[in-house]
Amino acid sequence: MPPETVEVRRSSRRRRTVSAYRDGEKTIVLLPDGLSRTDEEQWVRRMLDRLAAKEQRRRPSDDDLLERANELSARYLDGSARPSSVRWVENQRHRWGSCTPDHGTIRISSRLRGMPAWVVDYVIMHELVHLLVPSHGPRFWTLVERYPRAERARGFLEGFSTAASGAAQEW
Repeated sequence: MPPETVEVRRSSRRRRTVSAYRDGEKTIVLLPDGLSRTDEEQWVRRMLDRLAAKEQRRRPSDDDLLERANELSARYLDGSARPSSVRWVENQRHRWGSCTPDHGTIRISSRLRGMPAWVVDYVIMHELVHLLVPSHGPRFWTLVERYPRAERARGFLEGFSTAASGAAQEW
């Protein structure tokens, strides 16, 4: 992996605050003008670490997804759904997730990367319930609704899909 490109921008109007953000492949760190070079180096390292931690939370690994699935199963399904694997996949363009109950595998669309954790949790929960109930019948929805943000997450995903397709909403 190539070294990260960091651009430091100093401002005479900035007195105490330090901030950072990604701009494409570059990281911009905003510092007060009067900061020493030693302090600058420390702040740049600290801000890069913070950004990396934030990105890790928003883009969990496959192992993180499996751990989260197990936590959701324990909390909302009494641990009865036990996935053998949960992983990101690139080939789901029309589904948010899928599972194979016979193998206990769950696949989560990479389109969800970067979405709020509670939305990803909802999709994981939906697929966990499929490990127990293959169809979308009343029992299935009763179990899915144990997740407290289920309705909100469905609304979020519907809104996202509508916006992405460019379909205008009729009133």
